[in-house]
Amino acid sequence: MIVIFLGPPGAGKGTQAAHIVERYGVRQLSTGDMFRAAIKAGTPLGVKAKEVMDAGKLVSDDIVCGLVKERISAVDCKDGFLLDGFPRTLVQAGMLDEMLAEQGRGVDVVIELKVDEAVLVERLRSRIEQTRARGEALRSDDNEETFAKRLGVYREETAPLIPYYAEQGKLRSIDGMGTVEAVSDAIDAILDPIQA
Repeated sequence: MIVIFLGPPGAGKGTQAAHIVERYGVRQLSTGDMFRAAIKAGTPLGVKAKEVMDAGKLVSDDIVCGLVKERISAVDCKDGFLLDGFPRTLVQAGMLDEMLAEQGRGVDVVIELKVDEAVLVERLRSRIEQTRARGEALRSDDNEETFAKRLGVYREETAPLIPYYAEQGKLRSIDGMGTVEAVSDAIDAILDPIQA
């Protein structure tokens, strides 16, 4: 089972990814984790990625997709995986389709968590207040300005994947505004028949 998660930052993808990993036994693949592992291992792609990142530049689609291709070819991904944070653009989605086709596989389903952006901003404010009340340090990206930029990037670069996967008949949209349990139940209703 190959699953892709779509949704703006703060939509709860991380929480639901943990549920999917536990319930269905698939690997959660995060490009951030892939970069860190490749850099630590000193692989050729890891070395290239580190050079680009150290120069303060964005890593090219070729490098990102190369890392993903290496990772999804690993033995622990043969029964499926969940992609979180990839693909981010239409170019990456096309490259993913090609690399999976080479392996005789394809994306089974793309789950979009639909959320109200105004509520996400309120959740962020609440989380910041709670963190401060506990006397804990805020994460560097826990501020409205950074969050607004991340939402803008999502709308511009990643949201076009919604019609792309809808045209392939793979998109399933669910209400991400419910309780964690309600969202998990909606995801299970989509994935259970695929896993069967």
